[in-house]
Amino acid sequence: MDTSRKGFQLVIAATPSLGIGKNGKLPDWQLPGDMAYFKELTSRTRDGARTNAVIMGRKTWESIPAKFRPLKGRLNIVLSRSFADDADLSADQNSSAAANASNTAPDAAASAAKPAADAYANAQRHGYSLGSGVLGVGSLESALSLLEHKELKGGVEGVFIIGGGQVYAEALRHPNCTAVHLTQVEKEYECDTFLPALDPAVWGVWSASDPVTENGTRYSFLCYTRRDVEQAPQLPVCMASRHDEQQYLELVHELITSGVFRPDRTGTGTYSRFGRTSRYNLRHTFPLLTSKRVFWKGVAEELLWFIRGSTDANLLRDKNIHIWDGNSSREFLDARGLGHREVGDLGPVYGFQWRHFGAEYKDMHTDYTGKGVDQLRYIIDTLKRDPNDRRMVMSAWNPAALADMALPPCHMFCQFYVADGELSCLMYQRSCDVGLGVPFNIASYALLTRLVAQVTGLRAAELVHVMGDTHVYANHVEPLKEQLKNTPRHFPTLRINPDKKDIDSFVFEDFELVDYNPHKTIKMQMAV
Repeated sequence: MDTSRKGFQLVIAATPSLGIGKNGKLPDWQLPGDMAYFKELTSRTRDGARTNAVIMGRKTWESIPAKFRPLKGRLNIVLSRSFADDADLSADQNSSAAANASNTAPDAAASAAKPAADAYANAQRHGYSLGSGVLGVGSLESALSLLEHKELKGGVEGVFIIGGGQVYAEALRHPNCTAVHLTQVEKEYECDTFLPALDPAVWGVWSASDPVTENGTRYSFLCYTRRDVEQAPQLPVCMASRHDEQQYLELVHELITSGVFRPDRTGTGTYSRFGRTSRYNLRHTFPLLTSKRVFWKGVAEELLWFIRGSTDANLLRDKNIHIWDGNSSREFLDARGLGHREVGDLGPVYGFQWRHFGAEYKDMHTDYTGKGVDQLRYIIDTLKRDPNDRRMVMSAWNPAALADMALPPCHMFCQFYVADGELSCLMYQRSCDVGLGVPFNIASYALLTRLVAQVTGLRAAELVHVMGDTHVYANHVEPLKEQLKNTPRHFPTLRINPDKKDIDSFVFEDFELVDYNPHKTIKMQMAV
């Protein structure tokens, strides 16, 4: 990026095939919500004394109904080869135009700038008249140069490219393009102008809104930012979404700064609050936290261990996954009154309840095939048969079996929900170790939702995480303060072997985590 120049962002609406226009106009969709978002996104500023600039090609300008030209509340800059690059609104020759633009009050920005006399006359000679509040230049580079003029630079906050196809294509190649705001329209419309595909090596989804439907067409607001920069750009104040990891970091900050100190079973002490909720969009990315490295293999192998109904922690330890070692040790089992159990035998914990709820538990070696209620299989069958069912609940909390468990379940139950062919999962967790456990729990249930969606022919939509006793351990406070200094990065994406259609068939090698680039590992000691 050329740091001597202002960065800019693109605002686009496109069909699944990236169609953006037909005969010089928008496709034949009726999406008033998108138009309102466009206005808000490009108009609002953080500083009320400044205004935003919108840059567009001549055809885009002409496609705007005359009564709406220029776009109110913004400095309009129109690109056309009719304006010679050397004669248009350059910094030296047109300081009066820049001064007019900078002196315009934001609340009167319908005439945000007056074009220089030479440029205005030049446009008229070519049959293209620029009205009050519009600057005409010959190229994107000239527009960016103009915005660096001392009379304009301080008065313009954000710069947005708003069309058309050729301008978008040039802008996407420009190193100063920092973000793309894409209205992802899910229905195809006839188009003759298309947006170049965003290179996934350059651009990643930063955030995404929930879909909305208007006049029979569903769409979402996505924000893409560049992968090759350490810090995210300053994004518009009124974006429809933000990075999902922010809610986790804000929760950590809340617990550290205003959590209630309470003693706990482990003797460590916690800072806690009661009743918190987070939501994670699963449609475009996978919520594996990036403000520290999360042990992905541990997440995935533990979930597969749950799905198999296993209670043998030795199977995880053999794969160099030690998250259950402390709770399955000789000392811990003896302290729980489970001295008759072998080391590693956790009793009828999570996976056993998922697959054999109500069955009598003997030990980790017994074959429980056909015993108890297979809740996971029931949910999968119900999703295939009646996705609108409201009883798709899976519980790991079995009061009759709690005394036989090495550790009662923290993530107690989950419920599945389907709408528009998309699967969401709500998980309730009674006890939430926010520093060490919650990042695991988020990723684990996101993966479970993805797997269940795949085997039932659905698309994953959202994970809702409801937390009861939400806490950080006293010995995690300093490591978490270090984590709070880290700016989130793009969430990775997760590819799952598409050939697998049976929930019991998945192995770790079926998962490919793509573009996971977190901050370094931050060590925290597990309280046992």
